[in-house]
Amino acid sequence: MKLTEFLHFISNCRSLEELWVGHVDQMAQYGFDRLIYGYTRYKTETSLGDPDDFVILSNHCNEYLNGFMHTGLYFYAPMTRWALENEGACSWRQAYAMEANQELSPEGLRVIEFNKRMGMTAGYTVSFHSISKRFKGAISLAGKRGTSQESLDEMWSQHGNDIVLINNMAHLKILSLPYSPPNRGLTKRQREALQWVGDGKTTQDIAVLMGLTAATVEKHLRLARDSLSVETTAQAVLKAALQNQMFVMEA
Repeated sequence: MKLTEFLHFISNCRSLEELWVGHVDQMAQYGFDRLIYGYTRYKTETSLGDPDDFVILSNHCNEYLNGFMHTGLYFYAPMTRWALENEGACSWRQAYAMEANQELSPEGLRVIEFNKRMGMTAGYTVSFHSISKRFKGAISLAGKRGTSQESLDEMWSQHGNDIVLINNMAHLKILSLPYSPPNRGLTKRQREALQWVGDGKTTQDIAVLMGLTAATVEKHLRLARDSLSVETTAQAVLKAALQNQMFVMEA
């Protein structure tokens, strides 16, 4: 799609699935065929938060995701470290320069070697602007196998501004869409009970409003806390709101 056409597509997307499929196709037109998008709202000085709370979208094979994400390699990746400290776009040339200058930790070198084995040798990383120190999002754009970093850099000199714009718009749209981490989605009743709590209603109020007993309301709230892996109902309301699972219009 042309730039304006794709921006219209992004603005009209109603689900993450629809958006991601279109975004993958659009990035492929620029020579990037493997993407990983990641976002956390729970970053601290020493952690990116619970990986189960990350928003992760990718079209990589399971072998790569298992090796990069599930073993924790992502935390030490040179471009991840760059993204945590910067905003904008960066060529992977920087990671290879750090390797040549012996500036990488042993863990960082392991990431470089792993990526080389998996054909991840050329690409760009885009780091998004954050409104809070606890929030951070970035996307890894890997060039097609056999593509040199030099050829990607040349392409980027012509189309880089458009690519950054597209990815920033996709990021902002992702933040507005409901996202349920695996096994952490809320049922309609759990969502409704949390919504009433967010409106300041007591358990007895909610029981009347939902036509249930107080004990059943408490059960829905407990299951919501369990689903979201939090200890208090206030935390459940906050996390559900951050994941856009609150006040969702039913199809």
